[in-house]
Order: sequence, then C-alpha cells, then structure tokens
Amino acid sequence: MAAVLNKPLKDAAAPPMLLPAPAKIHQLHHYAYRAKDAEETRHFYEDILGLPLYHIIQSDYVPSTGEYCPYTHFFFRLQDGSFIAFFDLGNDEAALPSPNTPLWVNHISFRVDSEQDLEDMKARLQAEGVEVLGVTDHHIFKSIYFFDPNGVRLELTAQLADEFEMMEESRTAHARLGEWTKRKEQWRADRAAGKVAQALKPQQNDRPEFNQK
Repeated sequence: MAAVLNKPLKDAAAPPMLLPAPAKIHQLHHYAYRAKDAEETRHFYEDILGLPLYHIIQSDYVPSTGEYCPYTHFFFRLQDGSFIAFFDLGNDEAALPSPNTPLWVNHISFRVDSEQDLEDMKARLQAEGVEVLGVTDHHIFKSIYFFDPNGVRLELTAQLADEFEMMEESRTAHARLGEWTKRKEQWRADRAAGKVAQALKPQQNDRPEFNQK
C-alpha cells in the first residue's frame, strides 16, 4: 500500500513555462537574395543607388545547414547601418519568380528623404536604361518602382505623413485587420460549400482613384 501512496500522479499538471519577453528588434539587419552575378549587382547597388559594398563572406559550406554549396555572400550598407545582401552561387543563374505571385507583390522598399530625391534617383536609373514606374502617390508616402539585375523589385519611398499621422493610422490597424480576418473566415466557409470562386475583396478601398472605369 505504501508503494502505491508514494507513486507520483500521472495527471498532475506541469507548471506553466515562464517565457522571456520579446527581445527589442531595433531595425532590419539585412535582407538577402540570390544574385546572378556579383559584379553586375555591385555596379547597380554601389554605382547607381549609392550603397557602399561593405562586407563579403565566402565559403564552400552553408553554416546554418552544413550543406555543400560554394558561395560569395556580399553586403551593401544603408544609412541606418542595415544591409541588403546577396549570394552569388557561381553559376550565372538568378532566382526564379514565384509561380503563383504577381511580380509586383514581393519587393523591398528603401526610404529616401524627399520627393526631389525620388525624381533624382529616377533620372539616374533611367540614364542607366532601367525602367522606372512612378512617381506613385500613396497618400502617406510617394514611391518609384524598378527591378534590379536579379529580378528583385525595389521601391524608393519618400514619407509624407509625419509621426503623429502615422500614430493615428496605427490606432485603427488592429480593428481593420480583425474585420478582414472575420470576413475571410466566412469566405473560407463559403468556398468550402462551393458558394464562391473569386478571391475575397477588402472591406474598404483606400485607393478609389486607381479603379478601372
């Protein structure tokens, strides 16, 4: 009987794990992409966009996975100390676009100081034969768009809204996303029941001036 009494209870709940608070994420450290050719990419980012080549890592093996894949990994520095980086895998191949995603979706945006900076950079890019879209007005900022030699879509952005305006925008962000999520859950249920075939449209149109007539 004593052995039974001293037996630990299987169903006793373990104490909840106390997790540390999230670390403060201060800024982007780097964004990395595949490059077809390191020198072609260097010319574009350093000579045209003005981002200095800052660091290079070369190896035969990938430290995170251990797999054999020789590479040259090189970094360009932005004014805030963050980087955009590339991998040249030595075979003159660029990354393929995602087959189910429009080319305009995946992109990286760099911030400049003014609308004049956008016009100046547009002129520099066009002088190098780069096709540029914009200047596009997004109300809280203006942008130009173009592709780098590797097929990466880039955006240069001049902020128009001040810190107060952006804080006001942040007050409604969770509610708007929550409404979208609620509507998407219903859309999923309707789709499973065969009631809808098209993608869900947002509940609000912030850009009516771009509607097709």
